[in-house]
Amino acid sequence: MSDRAPTHTAVVTGGAAGFGATVARALHGAGYRLVIADIDGDAADRFARELDGSGQAVLGATLDVRRPEDFETVRNLAVARFGSVEVLVNNAAITQARPVLDIETAEFNAVMAVNAGGVFTGSQVFGRYFKGRGYGRIINLSSLAGQNGGTSTGAHYAASKGAILTLTKVFARDLAPFGVTVNAIAPGPMDTPLVHQLVPESRMEGLLANIPVGELGDPRFVSRMVVLLASPDAAFVCGACWDVNGGLFMR
Repeated sequence: MSDRAPTHTAVVTGGAAGFGATVARALHGAGYRLVIADIDGDAADRFARELDGSGQAVLGATLDVRRPEDFETVRNLAVARFGSVEVLVNNAAITQARPVLDIETAEFNAVMAVNAGGVFTGSQVFGRYFKGRGYGRIINLSSLAGQNGGTSTGAHYAASKGAILTLTKVFARDLAPFGVTVNAIAPGPMDTPLVHQLVPESRMEGLLANIPVGELGDPRFVSRMVVLLASPDAAFVCGACWDVNGGLFMR
């Protein structure tokens, strides 16, 4: 990794728990200054203090990804404290495992607003800032569900993650001439609390049997992929989707 990276600042949405927290730990370990942004601002503050008790390199912030003004506030907070921000990780997401014929329109729209809408809004707010500075990295967390329609997740989650892949291409195309890269990572089932919540132990053996490599993904490995794409050295990766799914989806 370039020696520029440790002086860079990253914002991680949904960073207070789950996979977002794993990403935040990886970026912190790689030397990035951090803003951990989460709808649960208290949890974000607690995790920030856990990572950095001094408060010098890690901040917590409240962020509702449906609100452009929240993204602007987080961006301004990062700039005021650290002087600049170079990386946005769009990780925040929600899901409900429900048969497609049982999903109410309001629930579908709510999931889309957080998952796809949050990526759109964050990429737009930070994209403008990165474009003005002539440098930036945006990493979007999509999913295998957005590629194959999902098997254990709801149709609204799968649709939102598919939309994220398209948004990644659109923002990548428009921002690439300005030194800003936009990429996505599409994990398959990982060994996370969310996956264990969606797939009860009674079904886990069957899930593993359908994964060619026979095991769940390691979220720590996927977080290292985020760190790699956040690096200045990743300048030639743009508009890509990095698959990590144990062979469930091959192309």
